[in-house]
Amino acid sequence: MAHSVEVRHLSYSYEQLRVLDDLSFSVQDGAFFVVIGPNGSGKTTLMKLTAGLLRAERSKIYVTGKDIRAYGRKDLARQIAFVPQLVPADFPFTVSDVVLFGRAPHLGTFGLESDSDIELARQAMEFTGVTHLASRRMDQLSGGERQRAFIARAVCQAPEIMILDEPTAALDIAHQMRIMDLMEKMRQEKKITIIMVSHDVNLAAMYADTLLLLNAGRLAEWGPPAEVLRYESLEPVYGCPLLVDESPLGSLPRVTPVPGRYIIRGSITPDK
Repeated sequence: MAHSVEVRHLSYSYEQLRVLDDLSFSVQDGAFFVVIGPNGSGKTTLMKLTAGLLRAERSKIYVTGKDIRAYGRKDLARQIAFVPQLVPADFPFTVSDVVLFGRAPHLGTFGLESDSDIELARQAMEFTGVTHLASRRMDQLSGGERQRAFIARAVCQAPEIMILDEPTAALDIAHQMRIMDLMEKMRQEKKITIIMVSHDVNLAAMYADTLLLLNAGRLAEWGPPAEVLRYESLEPVYGCPLLVDESPLGSLPRVTPVPGRYIIRGSITPDK
């Protein structure tokens, strides 16, 4: 199967601090690929490198079979849309303005939107369920609404690949599920490859077909959720006791952190 992204021996440092160390993996076309790992493991840096926002000198990243360094900025933006973790609230623009910005990589020399661009923006808002917010300013929206508006902008960009850095961070459970359902809808209906970071391993297990577990900038595990989410793999990475069993939703793993008061002489037992 063809690969949307292929990473070969990727390393990256901020000054003298090594953040990523010799990572190699691939993301298949149409995958729902989720990167997990503790704070400081290099997840955000990996997303920025894969999106072309940072450049690694000696390592190679291939996007749809082509070296990422061979793309011009507009050409790469036609392939990859990036949704940051922190969506700014102080944009002095309406939702429809923000979504239409997604057409920028496709505009001509004068940067003027056509009727076709405006129609694509309308369709992106309808697809992501933000049409009713079109005339609202970004600073008038909730966190979940702003996140969906920026995802609508990414949809309007018409990419092959969408990269999202913790799109469900700081959202309540209902909004988390809406965002994840939207990611799955994009993957199935628009055939967009989804690559995202998540701190919620159970949410990742429910949606991802492939997980990548990072530990201190190194690849700890990579594969289907059932192969990655094992306590033997997770406990050394997260540094806390974990219980891994089968989710009541079906044949997928469920991870439960075990509080210290439930651990008695190395066994797990209810606190009485």
